[in-house]
Parts: sequence; structure tokens; C-alpha cells
Amino acid sequence: MTDIPHGLVLGKVMNRVEWNNQLFSLHVQAPVSPYLAGQFTKLAVFNGDELIRRAYSMVNHPEHKAGHQNLEFLIIKDADGQLSPKLHKLGIGDEVYVGKDPSGFMTLDEIPATAKDLWLLSTGTAIGPFLAMLETQGLEDRFDHLILVHAVRTENDLTYSQRISQLTSRLKGKLQYVPIISREHVSGSLRGRIPTLLLRSELERATQLPISKRHSFFYLCGNPAMVRDTSDALKELGLTKHLRKKSGQFSSENYW
Repeated sequence: MTDIPHGLVLGKVMNRVEWNNQLFSLHVQAPVSPYLAGQFTKLAVFNGDELIRRAYSMVNHPEHKAGHQNLEFLIIKDADGQLSPKLHKLGIGDEVYVGKDPSGFMTLDEIPATAKDLWLLSTGTAIGPFLAMLETQGLEDRFDHLILVHAVRTENDLTYSQRISQLTSRLKGKLQYVPIISREHVSGSLRGRIPTLLLRSELERATQLPISKRHSFFYLCGNPAMVRDTSDALKELGLTKHLRKKSGQFSSENYW
């Protein structure tokens, strides 16, 4: 038996969901430490003698009914990647290494108390940690408005529609879901890139919610280009990056 690498625990795949040919979710049971909604951990497998690992955010809130040691991950199979094709081949009952301790500061605790409008801007699989956040009890009492933006290439790349619908209902109408599709014209969605739509005020028009330096807070999660360009757009709109030593209006997590 191979020794378990330092910092990892052995997990077992309990379920999997296929969203399309490339997008899938893995449900993994593993003896991990407690985590906060919005945090991430590592998934890892051996490729011969080499351990391949990568960070993935938990899609499920730690206090969901199955408990924090039952984790859900949204993953895209990258044909050129070392890890994701191997994860895509995992079936129920298969084993996978999981990081024991969670990481990340993109959590609700980090948001300034003055923020009343929470904008969650994501691309692709980076919607995952935002779904975990939105399942936090009492969120509708803390914020006046919750905006979940999900930018993908095609309509087929949109995920968790039923879960989002349930969240919209539970959050008493405070949650608005804004899908953005870049390569297709789809009724009810915006088209383009998040930074461009911000600078053109199209996100404000779509939500009927003005961006306010006083009341707005943005979390950005996705590919590095989106995070970089959206950060620049928000700065152009007069907002500043949030730091623990100096409060601002946006913060981010690169998704790889």
C-alpha cells in the first residue's frame, strides 16, 4: 500500500454528475478538517511515481446535511491537463487523495460590515465556491442584494440551475442570477466578457442595481485573465482592492 503523502487524506468517490462531455461534479467522502464556505482544498492522484495535485473549491456548504467531510467539486476536463482527465475517469467507490486542511480567504467573514450589495462574479467552474456561500444561513439578513454572475462560453456550460432556482426562492428574492454566454445568443442572458459589461454599465442595467463605493462588494473568481481584467475595470469605476489592513470594495481568487 502506498503511504499517504503529507498533508493529504484518502477520500472515496461517493457520486458523480455529468453536466456535459467535459464538465462534471465529484462527490467525495474524506476525513478533512472543517472548512468555511468559499474555501478550497487539493485533489491529487499518482501518475506513476509522480503525485499530481491541484486546488479545487468546495461547492457545498460545510454545514450541509451530509456533513463537512462529504465534499462536492465542480471540475472541467482539460484534454491537455495532467490531473483533470484522471479525475474524469474516477467512478463511484474509487479513491482520490484530498488535502486535509482547507485554504483561502474568499469567505463571508472577510467582507466589510458596511457592504450591503454582494456581487459574486465567476467564470466556468469558479461558480462553485459562490454556491457554497449562498447556502449560508442568514445571508438574506446581512445583505440587501446578492448578485450571482456566471460567465461561460455556451449555454451547455451552465450548471446547477435547479440549485440556483432553490437558492433564489430561499433567499426571499434578494438573489439575482445573471448568466453571461460569450459564444451564443441566448434569451435571458447577457453576451460578452464581465469586465466589458461592467464598464458599459450593462450589469447594472440587467440587475437594476447601481454599483456603489459605499455599499457594493465584489468577489471575483475564475481564470486569471478574467480576474485581472475585471479588477482593472473595477478600479476604473473608482473601486479599490480590499485588504485586511485597508478596507476596499473587491477581492479575488484565481482559479488556477
